[in-house]
Amino acid sequence: MLKITSNLVLFMAAALLAGCAKKTDSDQSKVENTTEKKGTFGYDLAFLKKHKEVIVLTAPDDEKSKAIVVADYQGRVMTSTADGEAGNSYGWINYELIGSGENKPHINAFGGEDRFWLSPEGGQFSVYFKRGQKFDFENWQTPAVIDSEPYEVVSSDQHSVLFKKNAVLENHSGTRLEFGIDRKVSMLSKSDVSRLLSVSSFENIKITAYESENTLTNHGADWKKETGAVGVWILGMFTPGEKTTIIAPFSKEQSEKPALTDNYFGSIPAERLTIRDSAVFLKADGKFRSKIGLAPQSARPVAGSYDAEKQILTIIQYDLDTKGDYLKSTWELHKEPYKGDALNAYNDGPLDDGSQMGPFYELESNSSVKLLKKNEKLTHVHRTYHFEGEKGSLNNIAKQILGVAIDQIP
Repeated sequence: MLKITSNLVLFMAAALLAGCAKKTDSDQSKVENTTEKKGTFGYDLAFLKKHKEVIVLTAPDDEKSKAIVVADYQGRVMTSTADGEAGNSYGWINYELIGSGENKPHINAFGGEDRFWLSPEGGQFSVYFKRGQKFDFENWQTPAVIDSEPYEVVSSDQHSVLFKKNAVLENHSGTRLEFGIDRKVSMLSKSDVSRLLSVSSFENIKITAYESENTLTNHGADWKKETGAVGVWILGMFTPGEKTTIIAPFSKEQSEKPALTDNYFGSIPAERLTIRDSAVFLKADGKFRSKIGLAPQSARPVAGSYDAEKQILTIIQYDLDTKGDYLKSTWELHKEPYKGDALNAYNDGPLDDGSQMGPFYELESNSSVKLLKKNEKLTHVHRTYHFEGEKGSLNNIAKQILGVAIDQIP
């Protein structure tokens, strides 16, 4: 009898172990499948790990809220998710360019939701065109310090990372600019999101959010208005969709009509650009190259996009000085170089020769420019929020933050 009981116990133990092993194998398979499914955070994490050392940040209060940061790509946030490895990956990544391991002329568009750049791009104070050069594509060159050079990691923990980099550039007018770059990327908690956006309820919503704090320190001669300066420019690249729309709310305090620039690449067809009440809407399908800009007196410190297919609401929030000077970036000499945009948005599309960098779309913010004396600093904060879930809940958030109901989006 004792022998039978012992055998029974051994049989049950073996069965239990087999069940556990089966469950473990199933869980492992689930993780592996996630890395194989394009569009998921797990896929992008696995891809980037093959090519670069990555830093994965996690929100203080939610293990599923994550972001991938790469020091070799100037400390940019490559992508993020609100739902762990199996969740949607929100950033656009240039798999082909990264996979090639090569650096391209003019620009290396690796992708990323939050990348550090410098303004202005064009004009007499541009750091993208050498002295005396024409403003055309052949002469345009993104400085290596914001394009191909790695940044040094000063410190990091589970929730944030701090980078630094020194730069020496000469602008189109021949002015030498020496400065340091400090860039800190930090994940935000739900309580941070609630406080920063004044939104109290996130029922039936998945959230991820982070901020980049970007500081320039002048290490050289004093910056002067007549010889030029640089500003912080943050650009976020996202995956476009047939039913994705950029939303740029504007203030009516100065004028009923927005101070809007919409002819960067020629006129935009009416079915792609709409102005209603207090918001500008731009189609973000990655099929028509178009860009808009709002001057500081018309911009609001928030903008966003809505993907109706995946039910994802993206919001950017940034430092805005409505009375400040902003550097102009169009490819020409400027009569008023300090009358530029605070907010820009871009939809990618084919060039005249049929080639295309993306497709992607961008939400961009600029800092006001400061004429820094030696050792003075300029800081610009840019935040990115993603909300994913039920349309009704997203509608409430959109109305509170952007002043636009989702049903109002063209």
